[in-house]
Amino acid sequence: MERASAFVKVPRDRIGALIGPDGRVKASIEKKLSVELRIDSQSGDIKIILMPTVQDPTVLFRAREVITAIGRGFSPEHAFRLLKDDESVLEVIDLREKVGRSQSEMKRLKGRIIGKEGKTRRLIEELTDTSVSVYGHTVSIIGNVEKADVAKEAVLMLIRGSLHQTVYRFLHRKREKFKKKKMELWETPNKEL
Repeated sequence: MERASAFVKVPRDRIGALIGPDGRVKASIEKKLSVELRIDSQSGDIKIILMPTVQDPTVLFRAREVITAIGRGFSPEHAFRLLKDDESVLEVIDLREKVGRSQSEMKRLKGRIIGKEGKTRRLIEELTDTSVSVYGHTVSIIGNVEKADVAKEAVLMLIRGSLHQTVYRFLHRKREKFKKKKMELWETPNKEL
């Protein structure tokens, strides 16, 4: 019987990060997800094959997400966040959809998203508790669903030309809402008293 499988393509210069030193990253993905990875380092094609003992087909989706994250510039440690937390998602924004193929415009947008000395990217990560990677023609975000959406909106605001200070205020407001929401969970009144 044919085992379930999925395909994903990663940039050739990220194959080394996917395999890792002495094959440790590849082996870790295979062990954690009970899959087999067949990597064509010339084309960047990755075939993910589910082990026969695994009954959950969503494992293929999770493996594909982790591999895509590494391919989009995340370190394996950041990509493995997708496995640790069921609420973590990977969001990928393709800048070609926003600016076409103009290399100068793409470079300018990437510079806006990263910011001077990485300040903007770092602020997005800190205020939304996400990881952000700007690689090639994409901006990728790993975080829980709600916070990844906020980080994505901040990136889209920058792409649309919003001032950095406007984006920072937006992020600070959202951060306060997250804190307030978290505090409300802890302060639920006990009606039995």
